Amino acid sequence: MLTFNFYTTAGCHLCENAWQVITEVHAENPQLQQFISLQQIDIATSDSLIEQYAVRIPVVRGSHEQDLAWPFDHQAYINFVNQHLEKLFLA
Repeated sequence: MLTFNFYTTAGCHLCENAWQVITEVHAENPQLQQFISLQQIDIATSDSLIEQYAVRIPVVRGSHEQDLAWPFDHQAYINFVNQHLEKLFLA
């Protein structure tokens, strides 16, 4: 199982837009639940996260330390997911 961390914070309208893209892709592809766990992480809970992501959020971080930073659309997120799934199945 892969874990994708979605770095966000309260009041971030870009984060809301990005989360909508992510949830729509997952709703349209329910089989992804078998392979990907999504976690929302509020960067305000950690000084190191604020330092790392404050000017970059929203960001999806997958395995292999790859990030998908906003702006992204449905297809970019699907490509990101597919890259991770390929690595999972080829490993």
